[in-house]
Amino acid sequence: MAEQQDQIDRLREKIRQAKNVAVLTGAGISAESGVPTFRGEGGLWKQFRAVDLATPEAFSRDSRLVWEFYNWRRELIAPLSPNPGHYALAEIENLVPNFTVITQNIDGLHRKAGSKRIVELHGNLWWVRCTRCESLREDLRVPLPELPTCESCGALLRPHVVWFGEMLDPAVMDAAYEAISNCDLMMVIGTSGTVQPAASMGVQAKRNGASVAEINLDPTPYSDVYDIAISGKSGEILPRLLQA
Repeated sequence: MAEQQDQIDRLREKIRQAKNVAVLTGAGISAESGVPTFRGEGGLWKQFRAVDLATPEAFSRDSRLVWEFYNWRRELIAPLSPNPGHYALAEIENLVPNFTVITQNIDGLHRKAGSKRIVELHGNLWWVRCTRCESLREDLRVPLPELPTCESCGALLRPHVVWFGEMLDPAVMDAAYEAISNCDLMMVIGTSGTVQPAASMGVQAKRNGASVAEINLDPTPYSDVYDIAISGKSGEILPRLLQA
């Protein structure tokens, strides 16, 4: 516990000195709000594996089934609230001149907590995109119609999320790497460090001369590479960074 407090004190001082902070968040921070990770044993919906439905091929084959799955996810996540970790990041943003949250999560909880500058690598569950005209809009209805259509052209809508087998949006990636290349401090929170390209972002920041801190329940492949590695729940660690 004393070692953990020492690491927290070191990170608090780095935040105090930082001018540009980038934060990468993964499933771990959202899991503390009750968001399912859809990996491992919890990854089944009905008799389907989530990873088999979150693909362009599945949507082409049975759009109604895929939308049923995403409406179910919306119903699960709609009543959930940001946890103290989300709120702490929003508070830290107000203390640092330049602050960017780069998230792998699609649940929108960072926005709910008040974070303003957010790069959503994998899209957002609460946005829909037209399959024909590519128009994009937020739609908070729960549930959406079985087969929602575009208000502009009438074509079928799809969830605005990055599916397995799809490329990440180049503009989104540019925004993420701009934040990483300019930061003097990066925090990597609640991510296992196994999914690329996010997994190597902390290493990239360190190569660029930034200090890098990890907050995660379990050690990751990069724990020994980063300057600070704090083991624990982000919802408990992050609020402690705000203590005087």
